[in-house]
Amino acid sequence: MANSPEALHGYHAHIYYSDETKPIADKVRNTLLADFPIQLGNNLGIAGPHPVPQIPIIFKKDAFDRVVRWLMLNREGLDVLIHPLGDDEYDDHTAHAVWLGTPVALKVNTLPHGPYPKDLLPGLDDLPLRPL
Repeated sequence: MANSPEALHGYHAHIYYSDETKPIADKVRNTLLADFPIQLGNNLGIAGPHPVPQIPIIFKKDAFDRVVRWLMLNREGLDVLIHPLGDDEYDDHTAHAVWLGTPVALKVNTLPHGPYPKDLLPGLDDLPLRPL
C-alpha cells in the first residue's frame, strides 16, 4: 500500500532561517546532531522547493516521535517543515506535511509526483538509534 507508514523511507525536517536567525538554526542543528539519530541532508540553503535558506535533516521512521517532540519544544521560534519520504515528493511536501511555526510558501511546481532521488536518502539505513 503506497500510503502505508510501513512503506515510508523515513522523514525530512527542514529548519528555515534568515541571516539574523542563522546562529539559532545552527544551534538547533548542532543539538540534533549531538543528541539524536539524524544526519544532515545535502541541499543546505535555498534548494529545490525551498525559497528561503533551510537546514535539511534526515531521520528514520523509528526516530520520528523523539525528533519531532524535541523540535516542537526546542525550535527556538524557527519555522520547521516535517514531511515523510514516501513515493511522491509533491504529496509529501503538501498533503502529508506537518509545519511547526508558520508555513513557508514552497515552490511546489518543482516537485515531481514520483519517488525521491537516492541522494536525498543518503545513509538512512546506517543511522543509529541512540537512547534519550
